[in-house]
Amino acid sequence: MAASSSTSRPDWQRNPVFRFFSSLKLAVVLLAVLIVGAIAGTLYESTFDAKVARAYVYGAPWFNVWLLLLASNLIVSALSRWPWRKHHVAFLITHLGIITLLTGSLIGRIWGIEGTITLFKGEPPSNRLLVDQHQLRVRDTDGIVKGFDVEFIHRPPTPQKPWNLGLLAGGAWLSIVEYAPAIEGKLNPKSLNDGGTPALHFTIATAMMDQRLESWLLADDHQQGAFNMGLATIELKRGTAPANTSPAAPDKAQSTAEVEIEETIFAFAKAPEEQIAKVVKGGNTGAKVELIQPQNGNKGSAVVNLSGKTWTFDVAQNLGKDTPMEGSPFTLRIENYWPDFRINNGKPGSLSNQPNNPAVVVTLRGKGVPVSAAPNEHGNTPGVAPEMPAAGTTPPNHLTLFIADDGSVTYDLDSRKAGHSIGQLELNKPLTTGWADWQLTLDRTMPHAQEWMDFSPATNSPATAELPDGVRIRFQQGSETSEQWVPAGWQVSVPASPADVQIAYGWKQIPLPIALELTEFEVQRNEGNDSPAGFKSTVLVTSQEGQTATGQCWMNNPFSYPGAWWRTWTGLTYKMSQASWNPDNLGQSTIQILRDPGWLLKWIGSLLIVLGIFMLFYLKGFRRPAASTPTSTASRSPREKREKSLVPSAT
Repeated sequence: MAASSSTSRPDWQRNPVFRFFSSLKLAVVLLAVLIVGAIAGTLYESTFDAKVARAYVYGAPWFNVWLLLLASNLIVSALSRWPWRKHHVAFLITHLGIITLLTGSLIGRIWGIEGTITLFKGEPPSNRLLVDQHQLRVRDTDGIVKGFDVEFIHRPPTPQKPWNLGLLAGGAWLSIVEYAPAIEGKLNPKSLNDGGTPALHFTIATAMMDQRLESWLLADDHQQGAFNMGLATIELKRGTAPANTSPAAPDKAQSTAEVEIEETIFAFAKAPEEQIAKVVKGGNTGAKVELIQPQNGNKGSAVVNLSGKTWTFDVAQNLGKDTPMEGSPFTLRIENYWPDFRINNGKPGSLSNQPNNPAVVVTLRGKGVPVSAAPNEHGNTPGVAPEMPAAGTTPPNHLTLFIADDGSVTYDLDSRKAGHSIGQLELNKPLTTGWADWQLTLDRTMPHAQEWMDFSPATNSPATAELPDGVRIRFQQGSETSEQWVPAGWQVSVPASPADVQIAYGWKQIPLPIALELTEFEVQRNEGNDSPAGFKSTVLVTSQEGQTATGQCWMNNPFSYPGAWWRTWTGLTYKMSQASWNPDNLGQSTIQILRDPGWLLKWIGSLLIVLGIFMLFYLKGFRRPAASTPTSTASRSPREKREKSLVPSAT
C-alpha cells in the first residue's frame, strides 16, 4: 500500500492545476456543454442548413477550445493514475480511445476536403473543387491570386463596420462594406472610339398601366441583344430592316369534330379589347372574357361571352375553383387576379393592392368544336382573344431594331393589333407598337460600345440563379476611393496603379492534384414509364504524374482513387460519389469528392472505446481489487485520508 499512498506520489500530481484538469467535475461540465452544443447544432441544421450549424457550433472557435479542454482533461486524468496497475488498463484504453477519436476528427477537419465538381461530357478534365464556403478572390497587380474567406452568418459587414481585408501589392486598401442576399444587374455600356459593338437605349411606356420600362441593347449579342416583356420582345441587330415580303396568311379549314379544349385567357378591366389567349390543348374556344372594374373593396366580376350566351362569375368567390358554365360543355377556373397589373422581368405581377389596373386570367376546359375563322385585318378572329405563342417560340408581338454602320435605326414590327410594318426610327420620336397603348422611344445610340454592367441590391427578392447574392467592395488607393458591387459568379475589374485589379466573388475553389473527365453518363429508367430509376457516371481520373484510372459511381456506390487497399483503409484517397444530375442535359454530372486522412484514427478510437468499456464491466481481472483488510483505511493517518480523497478513483 505504501506504493499507492498519496505521500509517495510525485509533486506534479498534487499540483492544484493538475488536480483541476484531472477533476471528474470538470469532465462532467465539459461533456454536458458538448451534449447541449450537439443538440443545438442538430436543431440549427434541421431548421436552417449545415452551414449555419457549422458556423455557430461545429466550426465555431468555442467548440474547438472545448474539445481541446476535454482532451486535456482525459490526458491529465490518465496521468493521475501513475504508476499504472493492471486494474488501470481498461480505464486507460477507454481514455486513449476518446483521445484518438478526437485527434482523428481534428486531422480530418484541418487536412480533409469535401466538395463537388460539375463535369460536362466532351469537355477537358477539371480539377477545381467547389467547397460550400464563399470566397473573395483578388488578382493583384503583381499577378498573384489571393483568396479571402467571407461568410456573413455571424457579423455581416456594414458601411460603419466594414471588413478590412488588408493592403494589396499596389498600395491600395481593400474592404467589404456591405452584403446583399440578391443582386440584380443592369446593362450600362461604355462608349468607345473604335471597335466594340453598336448599342442603343430605348424607353417603352404605357399610360393605361402607368408603367415605364427602359433598357440598353447590344447588337447581335446572345445575352444583351434582346428585351423580353413577356407578351412581346424587342431585339437589336446590325444592318437595315428587310423589305416587306410577308406572304398572305393561308385560309384555315373549319373543323367540326369535337376535341378536348383547354384555353387560358387574360382580361384587363381598363382595356376590354386587349385580351390575350393561350391554347393549351385542342384549339380556341371562341370565348371573350371581360373583367368588370372592382368596387367597394371586391375583386370585380368576370363576364364570359360564348356562342351568344353570357356567364358572370364573382372573382373573389371563384378564385382557384372549377366552376361549370351551365348550358355549355366548358368549365371555368379563375387562376389569378392582380389589382394593379404590371409586367416585371417578363412575368405578371401587381404593383399594389389598389385596383388601379385590374387583370384576371381564366382557364376554360371542356370538349367542343374549336373555333377557326379567317383572321380580320388585325390578324385576330372577330370576338376571340388572340393566341399567345407556344413555349420557346417568338411572340406575335415582336419588334426587331436594326442599326446601320452610319448609326441610322430601322425597325421591323409585328403586332397582333396593328399587323406588320417596317420603317425608320428617329431619335426621341415615339413609335406606336400596337401592343395595347405601349409606345417606344429611341433616345440614345452608340456606334461603338463596350459591355458594362451596373449591379445593385434587389429589393425584397431572394437569391436565385438569376439573382445571386453579392458584396460591395471598397477600393482605396491614395486619395481616390471607389466602391462597386460584385455578384456571386462574376469578376469585375477595378482601375488601379500600376495595373487593374481583378476581383471575383463566389464559392471557394480548391485545386486538386487529380483531374476528372466525364466520359459517359447513363440514366436508368423504370419499366413501364419514363421516370428515372438511377444514374451512373463514368469518370476518367488523371494524376499530376500522368497516371490514369477509370471508375464508375452511382447512388450509394462510390469509387476511390488511388484504389490501393492501404490508402482506402487510411483515408489517404479521394472518394467520389454521384451527387446530382441535370435532367435537361444528360451530358452533365456533379460528383462529390471526399478525402478524410483522420478516418482510420476515428475507427481505431471508436474500437478502443468499445474495448475499454467491455473490459471495465465484463472482465474481472481488469477491475480494481478489493481492500486486503478492513482496517487498511482506518489505519491511515488523517493527512493520508485527505490526500487520498483528492486523487480520483481508478474506476
